[in-house]
Amino acid sequence: MVNGLNLYYEIHGAGLPLILLHGGVGASEMFGLLLTKLAEDRLVIAVHLQAHGRTTDIDRPLSFELMADDINELMKHLEFEKADILGYSLGGSVALQTAIRHPEIVRKLVLVSTPFKRIGWYPEVLEEMAQMSPEAAKLMKQSPLNQLYPDTDWTVLFTKIGDLLKQDYDWSKDVAAIKSPMMLVFADADAVHTVHIMEFYALLGGGQRDAGMDGSGRPTGQLAVLPGMTHYNILSFPTLDELITKFIDIPMPKD
Repeated sequence: MVNGLNLYYEIHGAGLPLILLHGGVGASEMFGLLLTKLAEDRLVIAVHLQAHGRTTDIDRPLSFELMADDINELMKHLEFEKADILGYSLGGSVALQTAIRHPEIVRKLVLVSTPFKRIGWYPEVLEEMAQMSPEAAKLMKQSPLNQLYPDTDWTVLFTKIGDLLKQDYDWSKDVAAIKSPMMLVFADADAVHTVHIMEFYALLGGGQRDAGMDGSGRPTGQLAVLPGMTHYNILSFPTLDELITKFIDIPMPKD
């Protein structure tokens, strides 16, 4: 129980902790084979966020900030001083807010298909987000997710996600102040503007200068653009686990 929420999570593998935060509407099943591969080398904690999957809802709105606070409390419950965090889409925004609000608990951050401000999404994506409503929730009764998570209240979830996704945000200043090394992962045909992707990387110090023959001029942050992928299938990229593992295995100064 964290912040009044019976937060469901799964633990896979062993080693240094890596928290996985899924995208909107689904839950840990989104990570598929990626979760299995990552758990070969580390302790993977796959969280079901508020009102998603096997975590039942409580009487509060869906909020990136409040869900980030849930992750902070989960870390305390699990007695982890620090953990690497990987978030996809909506989960990426929660991961980003965790690093902003609780920087002391985040070792490294991997954000997959995640903008740092709302207008980073393409206009047609924002239009689709605006359609998240109780009416749209009726379609979930025929979805495989309904069989996987039969206790999910789709009407409540779609209503609260709809409210959340309509809220404007711009975390530029907060992102620029994050000290934890960060890896950005996007598809080459993502739901996020390509220009926005480069703006995000620039906030991490990327794209400012030549790295030099010895690489001394490169930033600590990394950017991966995966070819042939979209926002909706990016987690199935064959070597995504290798890219993530290589990044988080780079020693920290105090490791």
